[in-house]
Amino acid sequence: MTMEDGHPDWGPFGVPLFDGPEARSLARVGVIDIGSNSVRFVVFDGAARSPAYYFNEKILCGLGAGFAETGRLNAEGRVRALAALKRFAALARSMQVHPMLTVATAAVRDAEDGPEFRADVLRDTGLEIQILDGEEEARLSAQGVLLGWPGAQGLICDIGGSSMELAVLKGDGVVGERRTSNLGPLKLMGIKGGKKAIRAHIRERIAELVDGFPERPKRLFLVGGSWRAIARVDMIRRDYPLKVLHEYRMTPKAIMNTIKHIGATDVEALRAQTGNSVERMRLVPLAALVLKELVRQLKPKEVAISSYGIREGLLYDQMSDALRQRDPLIEAARHAEASSARQRGFGRALYRFIEPLFPGARPDKKRLIRAACLLHDVSWRAHPDYRAEVCFDNATRANLGGLTHGERVYLGLALLHRYKSNRAGTGFDANLLELLSEKKVREAEILGRAMRFGAMFALENPVDHGKLRLRPKRRELILTLTSDEGRSLFGEVSEARFKALAQAMDVEPIVKGLH
Repeated sequence: MTMEDGHPDWGPFGVPLFDGPEARSLARVGVIDIGSNSVRFVVFDGAARSPAYYFNEKILCGLGAGFAETGRLNAEGRVRALAALKRFAALARSMQVHPMLTVATAAVRDAEDGPEFRADVLRDTGLEIQILDGEEEARLSAQGVLLGWPGAQGLICDIGGSSMELAVLKGDGVVGERRTSNLGPLKLMGIKGGKKAIRAHIRERIAELVDGFPERPKRLFLVGGSWRAIARVDMIRRDYPLKVLHEYRMTPKAIMNTIKHIGATDVEALRAQTGNSVERMRLVPLAALVLKELVRQLKPKEVAISSYGIREGLLYDQMSDALRQRDPLIEAARHAEASSARQRGFGRALYRFIEPLFPGARPDKKRLIRAACLLHDVSWRAHPDYRAEVCFDNATRANLGGLTHGERVYLGLALLHRYKSNRAGTGFDANLLELLSEKKVREAEILGRAMRFGAMFALENPVDHGKLRLRPKRRELILTLTSDEGRSLFGEVSEARFKALAQAMDVEPIVKGLH
């Protein structure tokens, strides 16, 4: 297969799909998620396989508060939720959002007046609510995880205000066994007998759930606001250098220490530290008890936070199999290049030019190199004094799926060195280097310097004018100029950047074909 410029495409990544008809049909997808604790409206846009949040608003209505005593939706919560839904429906009309998906989970599903609330919403807003049963909720949450983690394998656990769902991810994009429970914090608040009775109920219910999953997962994926609040506490307790919750990893031991810390710390103090709302933080101590027992019984080796859940799962549900198979990082990087770079398609040419510098690179490393090349120029409008810093921040803080925290820092470092030879004066937080080995730090710097040279050497198709070759045993980096144009392009600045690249690689720079 060849691209429009006649060059072969990037193998398994195939032709870009972000601007194809099937992806464009997913532009401006709106989702309203009516949960037991919150009502949220999200509009997705951008690269469908790695969407951006065009609009994102949440109201903590507490529809499920007091359900254990009344069996009905919270009266004040109903009023607030209906007002929020009227606003969301009006916003959706003004943004011309289509399709518009509205779903409700445990609170509306279980409440005696759930059908009445659903009818009120349809009458006043025109929104038709789809009530999700527990297993469907689990399936969609698992698909949300797949949106950010293609090929994810393990067990997902989604906690809401009134329920908690588990689902198996088999590693081939298939969602397996699913279970639902009443282990949401709002439901636990209604249990009589104090903490002792609540702990006994949690222990018994989780034992029943775990029996349905005979294989213990190596990785547990956590979905839901209460889990994210606990992870934020863990970050603060550990003084973790990156504040992105998506793909944040914790060991079972760290979780137990954090849960102990939560139990010993005033809730108001935790709220002030984490920036979470009062409504969210009042659920955290009970959610922490659930997580403690979950980890104790499941015994996962690693626990990971997913910021993607039901809403992203609904978007994933709209995708074709071909789109689902795409790498979200590469699709997002291609979309960014197409919308923000000076020359669409140059990232592909730059990759071909510098690829010989990374012989034998594994696929996980090659995808980072490809992504870096696609993103190398998307921040060109930033002020030159801050461009390197902006590049780094964009990579490490962007809403990108399919990246571990270490890979975020690697990508950010490479893009920083694309614009600056050293990190001095960039505002770079050296603590972030804790997430990478010294070898990876050096590799990222080499990648950045390679892009810095390649982008300076030629503004389009540098492979038409020169070829790079690395001879590791002889410790030589060879640039062979292959055209008269290439000889003209290799000026003083290009030469300086070529030598800087060789210096970073600790090899001798050799130029052939100058005359």
